[in-house]
Amino acid sequence: MKAISTPMSAQAPYFEDLRIGEVGEVAPALTLTSGHAAVHQAILGDRLRLPLDAPLSARVAGSSTALAHPGLVCDIAIGQSTIVTQRVIGNLFYRGLALRRSTAIGDTLSTTVEIVALRQNSPRPDRAATGMAVLRVRTVDQEQRPVLDFWRCAMLPLRDPAGKTDYADDVDSFGAELDPGALRSSIEDWDLDAFRDAVAGPGIDDLTEGQRWSVEGGDVVSTSPELARLTLNIASDHHDLSSTGRGRRLVYGGHTIGIAAAQVSRALPNLVTIVAWHSCDHLGPVFEGDTLHTAVELERIEPLAGGGGLLHLRSRTAAHRDDGLVDVLDWRFVAVIA
Repeated sequence: MKAISTPMSAQAPYFEDLRIGEVGEVAPALTLTSGHAAVHQAILGDRLRLPLDAPLSARVAGSSTALAHPGLVCDIAIGQSTIVTQRVIGNLFYRGLALRRSTAIGDTLSTTVEIVALRQNSPRPDRAATGMAVLRVRTVDQEQRPVLDFWRCAMLPLRDPAGKTDYADDVDSFGAELDPGALRSSIEDWDLDAFRDAVAGPGIDDLTEGQRWSVEGGDVVSTSPELARLTLNIASDHHDLSSTGRGRRLVYGGHTIGIAAAQVSRALPNLVTIVAWHSCDHLGPVFEGDTLHTAVELERIEPLAGGGGLLHLRSRTAAHRDDGLVDVLDWRFVAVIA
């Protein structure tokens, strides 16, 4: 066998390497196991009942195994999409994310990424050149049935710190509105009455539009590289402390969202599931060791024909640091209540 004398470098793309319409290299498919579910729950502490309770999943959704947590499904899709954005500096937003079908332990997820818009950021004397890439992320299961289809905007560096490109697309026009039909597609066969019969406590009739909750107690952000590895997220900033230039490890955005979701599930313990995100804006970086605090607002209640309803919620999350509270997340999403 011929020896290779010169080591090869596994180079991730820079911003100027991306082209509109390109479909990124496909990341490995991932079969959801109870191990994934347990580690995900241990890191984030979420308390949605169906992923924790297989018999309840069977009664409500007809699933032969426990349902996968919607946050785990989204985290895997995002993680698989980082094969294009390994050099990501930060995620600016997610738009139009809706679960097209419920996913259970044992299902296998595959994700493709298409580059749909590119815009270089205005130059600044104190910052190397960067650009924003809007990605369309599509995830299917083992039978090629749609699971997710959404837009993600990532900020990437240019290879040349003083480089210039002609990329000037509008990156704000994607996924502005959710498809109303998509909000119901993942739960259309569910028996919400079975959930209501099995679980005591507040339901749709006990809630009022405009209600607000301030979740008592914060949650420290820990084991962030482990969550990234679990979900196939290879973005360097979440693994390699030397790549951030900040002296602190940058946390994967889904980790912040997951902790916010866990805190929402404490404020509203009878949420059935989360079906969609209107928008998710990262307002600032989160670092390992930060403690996160969340406030929740119920913006709108949308009754479902068969009982129960959709709750349009807004979660605002702040990180507690030595210099006080810093806003880090503004997340507007849709959950189901029986």
